[in-house]
Amino acid sequence: MSSESEAAHSRSFIIVGQTTAGKRFRPSDWAERLCGALSAFGSGKRVQYSPYVGPGELDGYKAVFVDGQLEEFEPMAYRFVLHFAQDNDLRVLENSCGLSPDS
Repeated sequence: MSSESEAAHSRSFIIVGQTTAGKRFRPSDWAERLCGALSAFGSGKRVQYSPYVGPGELDGYKAVFVDGQLEEFEPMAYRFVLHFAQDNDLRVLENSCGLSPDS
């Protein structure tokens, strides 16, 4: 693994749908909505999630898995998802793996 890809990996994180006070974040489709804001129309005129941001679940909570490479390719989008988590007081697991296997 190159030092550049290692640095991107270290900036990967997961936003968990649980506030720092332990409450479940609502609405229940927040992860899909957040990822939808960063999606684009792909082939067949279907919406496709970014390859760097995907919805999933972690420990029974909705979650958004963010690959650290997003910061390199789309710094504004990277800051957007980080600020979303901060503004909503959500748990963020830093230095986590990139996208979840089910995304």
